[in-house]
Amino acid sequence: MNAPLPPWYDDLPGSLAEAWALLVRGAADRRHPFHTLQVATIGLDGAPTVRTVVLRGVEPARRVVRFHTDRRSRKARELAADPRIALHAYHPAAKIQLRLSGRAALHRDDPVAAAAWAATRPFSRACYRVALPPGTVAESPYAALAEAGAGDEAGREAFLAVTVSVERLEFLFLAARGHRRALFDWSGGALAASWLVP
Repeated sequence: MNAPLPPWYDDLPGSLAEAWALLVRGAADRRHPFHTLQVATIGLDGAPTVRTVVLRGVEPARRVVRFHTDRRSRKARELAADPRIALHAYHPAAKIQLRLSGRAALHRDDPVAAAAWAATRPFSRACYRVALPPGTVAESPYAALAEAGAGDEAGREAFLAVTVSVERLEFLFLAARGHRRALFDWSGGALAASWLVP
């Protein structure tokens, strides 16, 4: 027997609301499939690069998502050179895929970075207390350990909050009775919403 279809199955605004609701839950719940997203940037050599980041904040009304990184990382350098970015998430139980694209803004010494740092737990802050930049060739895996005895603000200099202004959001729902795929595009200023062939 087929499972009941969700209320947003044939509803563009409902599908968009569901997408943002899933992202909000992903930022709040570390066990949610959308807590980690795949992020693609344009490498310094012009080739695409992809990695996984932790979703830290979502503001649906502003169409903004946020993650954190080390300012010394290659991803930070790539985004400084070209702010175009794409993000991907998949929820295997809900059978929903989201693809987002937009422009990244890097926040180091501003209120966005200060608020993000203040909300970061001590365990997460330890990632930014490593003396060597991410991706550095090391003699031992212990080179990646945080500096012992560092104060609470240690690592703040390496911390970078990245906000993404979402310009396009693509929603895909897989269902035995028919997949649903929708595109929400703000690149022209106002929202243009349309169904796509899955």
